[in-house]
Amino acid sequence: MTTATLPSKTIPAGVPGTSTPVPATTPHRWSFIRAGGLDQVVFRSGADIAHIAELDQKLWVALACPTRGIDFDPRTLDLIDTDGDGRVRPPEVIAACRWACERLRSPDALLAGGGTLSLDDLDDKGAAGADLAKEGRRILDLLGKNDSNTLTLADISNRSEWLAAMRFNGDGVVTPDTASDDALRATIEEAMRTHGSTPDRHDRKPGLDRARAEAFMADAKAMRDWYARAEGSDKALLPLGDRTIAATEALRAVAAKIDDFFARCRVAAYDVQAVVALNPSPQAYDALSGHTLDVGAQPIAELPLAPVTPSRSLPLRGTSLNPAWAEAMAVFARNAVAPLLGERDALEEEQWQQLRRRLAPCEAWIASRPANALAGLPRERIDALLATRDALLALIAEDEAAEQHNRLLVDLEKLLRLQRDLLVLLHNFVSFKAFYQREGAIFQAGTLYLDGRSCELTVQVQDTARHAALAGLAKTCLAYCDCTRQGQKMSIVAAFTAGDVDFLFVGRNGVFYDRQGRDWDATITKLIENPTSVGQAFFAPYKKFVRMIEEQVAKRAAASEAGSQNALQSLAGRVATADQAAGANAAAKPAAKPGVPSAGSRIDVGTVAAIGVALGSISAVLVGIFGKFIDLGQWIPVALAGIVIAISGPSMLIAWLKLRQRSLGPILDASGWAINGRMKVSVRLGGMLSQTARVPPGAKRIAPDPYRERHGLAGAVAAACIVGAVALLAWRMDWLDDRLPPRLQHDPATTSAPGAPGA
Repeated sequence: MTTATLPSKTIPAGVPGTSTPVPATTPHRWSFIRAGGLDQVVFRSGADIAHIAELDQKLWVALACPTRGIDFDPRTLDLIDTDGDGRVRPPEVIAACRWACERLRSPDALLAGGGTLSLDDLDDKGAAGADLAKEGRRILDLLGKNDSNTLTLADISNRSEWLAAMRFNGDGVVTPDTASDDALRATIEEAMRTHGSTPDRHDRKPGLDRARAEAFMADAKAMRDWYARAEGSDKALLPLGDRTIAATEALRAVAAKIDDFFARCRVAAYDVQAVVALNPSPQAYDALSGHTLDVGAQPIAELPLAPVTPSRSLPLRGTSLNPAWAEAMAVFARNAVAPLLGERDALEEEQWQQLRRRLAPCEAWIASRPANALAGLPRERIDALLATRDALLALIAEDEAAEQHNRLLVDLEKLLRLQRDLLVLLHNFVSFKAFYQREGAIFQAGTLYLDGRSCELTVQVQDTARHAALAGLAKTCLAYCDCTRQGQKMSIVAAFTAGDVDFLFVGRNGVFYDRQGRDWDATITKLIENPTSVGQAFFAPYKKFVRMIEEQVAKRAAASEAGSQNALQSLAGRVATADQAAGANAAAKPAAKPGVPSAGSRIDVGTVAAIGVALGSISAVLVGIFGKFIDLGQWIPVALAGIVIAISGPSMLIAWLKLRQRSLGPILDASGWAINGRMKVSVRLGGMLSQTARVPPGAKRIAPDPYRERHGLAGAVAAACIVGAVALLAWRMDWLDDRLPPRLQHDPATTSAPGAPGA
C-alpha cells in the first residue's frame, strides 16, 4: 500500500516576477493498493469520500456503469443518476458524495453501512441537515417511535403506503374523501364531473387539483355575473320574472321553424302558383313511405310546420301540425304563448312578431350566457358552489404544503440509501476492491457450474452477438449461456480461466446460481476459445494430433464399412442368383490352359513383391532414423527436449502472450461499463475465479474404481516390446554395424578368440 498527495497550487508571492509554492489548501493524503496491474485507491475514512472530487479521474477504475443488469439496488442508482439516462458517471458519483457529506456531522457515518442513521448524525448547523433532522423526528413520531432516535431505511421504505393513508400527502390533489363537510364534498364531485379529474399520486384515486379547481370556480363566477345582469334590469328583460328564461328557451327552440312557415305563407299569398312548390312534393312522400317511419326522424322534421296556404295562421296543436315538432310546439305554447298572449290554438304572424319583440331582450341576454360546463345550473346552485370556493382552495393549499414533507422524506430515503450503498459503489466503481478481494463485485451475476468447474466471473448479457464482438479482445475463454428458470430467461457470459477447454462445446448444459441463490438451467450457445494456462497449451498440439488421427481413422473405418457393406450386398445378390447363372457360365467359360493360374485367383506374386519392397523401405528409413538417434549418445535427452519444444513451443508461446493480455476490461465494456484501465486477470487470479473439482482435505477413497481403464499398462508394455524387438532385429541383422561407434561394431579381425591373451 502506498500513500500519495495531490500537487499543491502555486500562488505568486514575494518579489515581483517570482512565485513561491504555497499550498492553496491542505492536500488530502490518499492510500493506494496495487491490484490487477493498477493503482487503486483505498477508502479508509469518511474524509476519503468527502475529498473524492480531488482524486484524479485517471486513477478511477471505471468511468461509467449501467443502472440495470448489475447486482446493486436500482433505486439507489436511480437517485444517483440525476439525468435519468440509465448510466452513472463520475460527476454524479462526486455529487452524491458531496450531497451526503453536507448533511452529516461526519462523513465517517458513510463507512458503517446498514441503512441506519441516528438523528444525532445529521448536521443540524446547516439548513439541509436541520430540516432532515426535523423531518426524521416527525416520521419517528408518526410511526409511534417517540423514544427512538434512530431512523432506518425500513422505516421509510413503505412510504407510499402510509402516505396514501394520510389525509394530505403533498401531491396537491384532493378527493371527495378529503373534504371535511358535505357541501365541500359536493363541490369537488361537481368540479370533477364538469372539469375532469386527475389521479392521486399515491393511491391513484380520482381527485381535483388546483388548476381544475380554479377553472371550475372561474366558470361559476362567470355564471353568477351573468345572472347578476338580470337582477338590476327593468321588467322588459324579464316580463315573466323567473319564467322568462324558460319562455325564451322554448321560443329559441322553434323560432327558425316558425319563421320558415310564415315566410312560405307570405310567398304563397304573393303567388298562388307557388303553393305546390312550397309544400312537400309527392316524390318526397314516396321516399318516406319506403322506410319504417319515426315521427322524430330528420326527413319528417325538415318538412314545414304545417301545410302552406296563403295568409294562413300557424296551428299550435292538432293533426295539421308537423308531428316531429309537436312536442316542441306544445312547450312553446305553454311557456311562452299562454303567459304572454293567452291560451289559443293558433298563432297569427302579427302575434308571432309581437311575441318575438317582448322576449327579444331576454333572448339577447341568454345569447350572452357564458358557454361553459355550468351554463345549465340554476342561480341557487351556482351560489352554493361559490360559497365553498375559499374552503376548496384552502384544502388544496393544505395538501400542497405537505409536499415539503414529501421532498424531505425523499431526501431522507436518499441519505439512508447512500449511507448503506455508497461505499459499496465506490469499491466497485472508483476501485475494484470487491472484485480483487473476491467479495463479490456488483457486475458478477453469480456462479456457473459446468464441466467440473465453478466459474465466478460471470456477467449478464443483453445481446450475445454484440457483446462477443468486443469481449473477444479480453483474450479469455468465454462461454455464452442462455439461462432459464420457471419461464424466465436471461443470458450470461462466463469466463473459464483455469483447467482445460477440451470438453467445452455449444449445447453443453450446466447450472447457474445467481446472487440471490436461485438456480437456473444454463446451456452454452457460443464459445470463444482461448488458452487458460501455459500447461494446457503444452499438451494442445498432441491432443490435436491425436484428434486428427482419430478423425482420419474414423473416416477410413467409415469408408471401409461402407465398402464392406457394398461387398456383402453384392455377394448376397450373387448367392441368391447362383443357380440361374451356373449353367450359362459353364457353357461360356473356355477351358483353362494347364499351368496358367485362373483369372479369379486371389494370390498375385507382383503385389506380394511390391508389399515386401515397401516394408523394406519403411524399415530402412526407421532404422536410419534410429541409428542417427543412437549416434547422439549423451545428447539424446537434449534431442528429445528439442523435439518437444519444436512441437509445443509455438503453442506455449502464443498462450503466454495471450495470458499476459488477458483482462477484464473488454468484457465489462461490452456490458455497458467504461473501464479506465486494463484490469489484468493473472493466472493466479484466474485459478481462483475458475476452480476445478477437488476431493476435500481429509477425505479418502474407500474402494478402487471398478470401471477404470485396464489396458494402459498393457499398451505401454506392448510398445516397449515392439521397440525392443526392432532393436534386437537390427542388431542381429548387422543393420547398425556401419552406424555404431567402432568400439561397438562386430569385427572378427580385432576380436580376441576365447582364451587368447587379453581376451
